Amino acid sequence: MSWLTGGLYAVLGLYLGGWYLGKWTGNFSLLLFVLSVVTLAYWLAERFVFAPRRAAAARALETQAQARAEELGRRGITRVDSDVDGARRAALAQPWWLDWTAGLFPVILAVFLLRSFLFEPFKIPSGSMIPTLLVGDLILVNKFHYGVRLPVINKKIIANQDPQRGDVMVFRYPSDPSIDYIKRVVGVPGDEISFRDQRLFVNGEAAPLQRMPDPGFYDESLMRYFPEFKEKLGQVEHRILVNPQYQPYYGADDKISFPFRENCRYDAQGVRCKVPAGHYFMMGDNRDNSQDSRFWGFVPDENIVGKAFFIWMNFGDLKRIGSFH
Repeated sequence: MSWLTGGLYAVLGLYLGGWYLGKWTGNFSLLLFVLSVVTLAYWLAERFVFAPRRAAAARALETQAQARAEELGRRGITRVDSDVDGARRAALAQPWWLDWTAGLFPVILAVFLLRSFLFEPFKIPSGSMIPTLLVGDLILVNKFHYGVRLPVINKKIIANQDPQRGDVMVFRYPSDPSIDYIKRVVGVPGDEISFRDQRLFVNGEAAPLQRMPDPGFYDESLMRYFPEFKEKLGQVEHRILVNPQYQPYYGADDKISFPFRENCRYDAQGVRCKVPAGHYFMMGDNRDNSQDSRFWGFVPDENIVGKAFFIWMNFGDLKRIGSFH
């Protein structure tokens, strides 16, 4: 079995190495599932096959040692020079390939269950959610807030709360589900969402917007200030960056294609979309620097990962640790 275990570790190392070097895209949920199944097989084999065999071998050593001592005793020899305890410990000891498989099963299973059904950590890779979330923030995502889903296939089996306007949500990017995105929910099924002249409208009503005092938000990476506003979606009040003087060009671009593309109308002032059933309209808080539903369409319910709610670490600024809206 040692050669089989060595081969499995070689495959694991090759997979992780290629993932790290960008040769292929890894799937951490699938990897944890496979590791859980493989280590479970070793754990069961250890519990019901290998451990009983070692225990039987230890008992046989004790029986042989006792029989030898009795035989020598009948011959008048009372001092027996033997290390039965040492031999017994050696017989009962797990080999390395069981230490690194069956021994890891409880830890891998705990991580798999915790990550799949309770909380999952993520790292913010881009500035699309500035000023709410900064590049380098390490966040926690509540995996059961929107319902319990089966790991790997992401199939919802138990419903919970529906996403609400204003939630910060992690989801699988519709165009490439292997990539996780994080944006804010601005439109739920049935809403008509407009973003025109740098203002957000929900069902024809402008989202309340209040400008923050100058000089605004200072972006350390760009070493400049940006206009900062306080916006309210439903009961959630949050900050956004938007420059009223900046007017991105949307246009009636027929090259923009995504499911339910017919629900959206583009022109020089912005975009207007009717959110279809079972889908959500997502936008980044950094409105001038966010690739979101304005450009690639709606997020289906089956792509939802969970609700982001807590910054647990930022190694560059420990004061960022805490909850956010």
